[in-house]
Amino acid sequence: MKTIRVTAAIICDDMENPTKIFATARGYGEFKGQWEFPGGKIEEGESPENALLREIREELDTDIEVGSLIHTIEYDYPAFHLSMDCFLAKVNAGDLVLKEAEAARWLTKSELYDVQWLPADLSLIALLEKRMR
Repeated sequence: MKTIRVTAAIICDDMENPTKIFATARGYGEFKGQWEFPGGKIEEGESPENALLREIREELDTDIEVGSLIHTIEYDYPAFHLSMDCFLAKVNAGDLVLKEAEAARWLTKSELYDVQWLPADLSLIALLEKRMR
């Protein structure tokens, strides 16, 4: 099975004590309308952190600070295996402009399960729930 390596930003209001996180709804493809953390494919020769900086500029027209790696998700979709490095992040400069997503929300701890997460991203929600205040 083909493996796709991606990186995702858990953009939050405070990387030490987050009270809300930013999520987007896919605007295209098989999982259109389902929710995920922004990010994308890691290109050859690129670190996950540099890929994340590039992807967030492309998708959200925003510069972020990439924090610590909090989890690597390994998930089997029917057509491929996903390996996703998930980093805490915060906005450094710019407004979060949706260029590819159809919607976005800042979610509090009590709202984490209010959206329909992509299957791979769902595995991260319980971990985030423990980190949030």
